[in-house]
Amino acid sequence: MRLHVIHSLPRSFSSAVRDTWCVALLALILAAGLAAASQSASKADALPPQPLGVNDLIAVTVYNAEELSLKVRVDGHGVIRLPMLPNPIPAVDVLPSELERAIRQAYVDAGILVNPTVTVAVVEFSSKPVSVIGAVRTPITFNADQPVTLLEALTRAGGLTEEAGSYLLLSRHPRGAEEEGLLTQRISIVDILESASALESVRLRGGEEVRVPEAGKIYVVGNVKKPGTYRIPNDHQTSILKALALSEGLAPNAMNEAFIYRQSAGGSKTEIPVDLKKILARKSPDVTLLRDDVLYVPESGKKKATFSAIDKAIAFGSATLSGVLVWGVAR
Repeated sequence: MRLHVIHSLPRSFSSAVRDTWCVALLALILAAGLAAASQSASKADALPPQPLGVNDLIAVTVYNAEELSLKVRVDGHGVIRLPMLPNPIPAVDVLPSELERAIRQAYVDAGILVNPTVTVAVVEFSSKPVSVIGAVRTPITFNADQPVTLLEALTRAGGLTEEAGSYLLLSRHPRGAEEEGLLTQRISIVDILESASALESVRLRGGEEVRVPEAGKIYVVGNVKKPGTYRIPNDHQTSILKALALSEGLAPNAMNEAFIYRQSAGGSKTEIPVDLKKILARKSPDVTLLRDDVLYVPESGKKKATFSAIDKAIAFGSATLSGVLVWGVAR
């Protein structure tokens, strides 16, 4: 920029004049840039108009009446109390412009001011918390100063962990019916990451909870080449053949019969025998494995392990990162 300007000046100008001219021009450019940055920052600081809620902090300004101008927080009853006014003013579920008219009318009705000029600016939204919890790197609760997307909320939480499942749960009150119970919506993570346009209608405006459950897991133990803990992609179920593929197949001398250990809703353990030989030979249908199932393949000629021993081995491996490890994702 500077070289271009210098060469564009008449040759009759001295180098001192040219340098002075360039410095002045540079100063003007910097001043313009700072002004633009200041204007952008001012726009960013101005929170968009939204209905007010409990604990929101607002600034009330009454023109030519500094004693009546102040910052006030909406209290737990949904009202604000202003100097010299005998009654509180409702401030929940109203826009700042609506509150301005209410304050103006209150001062007129009380005989304190005649046709006052009142402005209300939102300093801080504290009534619109959004919580992001579960399998995210940094669980967080933030205030939705303006509507945010699910992807933006997940980004504020540092993104997903390796333990995250394939969906999230969004809990919120129905719009316009905050007194009713929460509604929970299940949303695919893939849709959020790859089909943002399809979720434009899912905007977080405050009062929502985003929970990312951990992926479902199964345990493959016994006479397989790579025993371990494996995540289930759909978080609900997989099959014996897929589980054996993840564990790199059977080790030598594996029995023809395997066992599934499944915990019932009441907490008791159920042992389900399966004919492994027929399943591998495609003579019997593949058997479904559910979340938290344990697939145990005994070794031929050896005593079958008890479920108590298997359970202890899984717990020990998970706690010490040895013995039972997460090797991959079941697909």
